[in-house]
Amino acid sequence: MKILVINAGSSSLKYQLFDMEHETVLAKGLCERIGLDGHVRQTAPGRPDYDAERPMPDHESAIRVLTELLTAPEIGVLGGMNEISAVGHRVVHGGEAFNGSVLIDEKVLAAVEECVPLAPLHNPPNLVGIAACRAILGDVPQAAVFDTAFHQTMPDKAFIYALPYEYYETMKIRRYGFHGTSHLYVSRRAAELLDRPLEELKLITCHMGNGTSVTAVDGGRSVDTSMGFTPLEGVPMGTRCGSIDPAIIEYLATQHGMEIAEINSAMNKKSGVLGISGVSSDFRDLDAAADGGNRRAQLAIDVFAYDVRKYIGAYAAAMGGCDALIFTAGIGENNARMRARIAAGLDFMGLRLDPARNGARETVISADGSPGQILVIPTNEELVIARDCAALVGSCLR
Repeated sequence: MKILVINAGSSSLKYQLFDMEHETVLAKGLCERIGLDGHVRQTAPGRPDYDAERPMPDHESAIRVLTELLTAPEIGVLGGMNEISAVGHRVVHGGEAFNGSVLIDEKVLAAVEECVPLAPLHNPPNLVGIAACRAILGDVPQAAVFDTAFHQTMPDKAFIYALPYEYYETMKIRRYGFHGTSHLYVSRRAAELLDRPLEELKLITCHMGNGTSVTAVDGGRSVDTSMGFTPLEGVPMGTRCGSIDPAIIEYLATQHGMEIAEINSAMNKKSGVLGISGVSSDFRDLDAAADGGNRRAQLAIDVFAYDVRKYIGAYAAAMGGCDALIFTAGIGENNARMRARIAAGLDFMGLRLDPARNGARETVISADGSPGQILVIPTNEELVIARDCAALVGSCLR
């Protein structure tokens, strides 16, 4: 079975093609600058790389380009698009309607549309990607895999906000959580690496990239997570402020004449470690600047590490323990210095990092004799989408 995985953004479209017999990636690519001049890159094992400017006025034309590349004689990997059994789509927000992945039909599309106000930057391009695939691939089954679904197991004491309860009942204001496919993948992979049943483990998973979220996973179920109603809540991120006193918004509006849109833009695009440092949202740049004596760059690094460590402590308390701490995503997988900063001081929880192992990937990096384990696990959200899609299609064929 061959599964095409699509992650559609507002002006980009990432794709991967999987052969599910051995869960191998046959090809992957990125269509970007959709609606502008258009550019596409594709790589496939044993085939020449493709990198070119291609006109892509909309997402449908981007889907046409990727189908052409996947079936091209020299660089393609398919004899025809009829070899694709199904398409899996990353959909950011499923609200309370979905606690798992689903095959897409008109009811599903309507429910995803209803969640647009909850994710106005993400769900619309997700829907456009689905529509484009339908237009090009016809009746090929398509599945929606939701970032929010994994966190639907949170108890109400974890997801409810202390606002008038009718805000939840009528406006669905609650904590939803994001990066669900990543937290799901690394928690399952951690159980495999530790050779222990997932149902017996209390895990804390740290997805740390330009967007960062920390999740408490108890027995394989998300029981709390740092992102909330939107991906803005939680720890400070690359350009997002994370959790702040909400009265700051009123203060900026009434005392400094800022409009809501301006404040929202500042909190999402000009804050986080970029806002603190004034240097960059990239931790490689921050490390270099801090090493050169830039005090604000060092402060941004310290604030990020401190806040992640606070969530780790909070979630250990919430679960009554922590068997393993997992680092994943761009910073979590590649920044050994940040892992060391976060792990510093966690000895009281039985989590002790081994500096000699800290440069490794997809393995245990805690010290011998550490009661709790620390792991680095590269995330693979696309594989989660492909697996869910294959399972859904397979169940329909049986």
